[in-house]
Amino acid sequence: MNERILLIDDETSVRQMMLLALEHAGYRVATAPDAHRGLEMVRDEGPFALVLVDYRLPGMSGIEAIEAIRQLYPQQKIIFATAFGTIDLALEALRTGAIDFLRKPFSAETLRTAVRNALDKESTSHAAVPVGMLCRQFTRSAINGFSFEFDHELEGQPDGARAYLFQVNRDNETTPIEVGLPAYLQEYARAIGDAETLPGGHMFWQALAEEALADHLWQHVSLPLKGRLTVEDLTPGLRRWLDSVLTLDLAAEHAR
Repeated sequence: MNERILLIDDETSVRQMMLLALEHAGYRVATAPDAHRGLEMVRDEGPFALVLVDYRLPGMSGIEAIEAIRQLYPQQKIIFATAFGTIDLALEALRTGAIDFLRKPFSAETLRTAVRNALDKESTSHAAVPVGMLCRQFTRSAINGFSFEFDHELEGQPDGARAYLFQVNRDNETTPIEVGLPAYLQEYARAIGDAETLPGGHMFWQALAEEALADHLWQHVSLPLKGRLTVEDLTPGLRRWLDSVLTLDLAAEHAR
């Protein structure tokens, strides 16, 4: 293991923790205290096997830094880290070109797992990042070192509920996770959308289950207890997602 990794973070203690954690795992690690210095190092010494970029950096945001790095090296692998954002910010990082994102604070083991997973991924172009607004496919992206893919819809749910099975992978271990959408939650979503049928038809509910699982992995950095996540309410993140889907649908209707 001799890959070169660049850490761009303005917090000295965080940089030192990441440096020690990754050097202990056998990586060669360089650090930069801000985006401008990081970009200089990428320009002069890159590409690196992996670059980890913090969101809040002096002089330039992490999103802007990712864009600048990808202009220099379109295939550069990047992990995005933040203590302040939501799943929306993480999706923006994916849209810009990151292949994984970490929510601070994270443990040394979570960092090493995310790094291993990122280095194992094939390099992808900006256009290949899966960030569709309606049915986001997280099978080729990662969240705090987790990745997942849809398996199938579970039939025979009681009282109008829906349930979907996903396979969640972390560190080469796959765990089946069931995501349930109670009937009252579906009615609530229909009321917000002011429509009996929401954009995408039955695929909308699968997409909502995917978004809920992604949000859980982002917020908790752990699998749902007992292998099941029941979506009991629309969190602020899920409300923003629903609003974006409805806005996109209205825009499409207007264009037609």
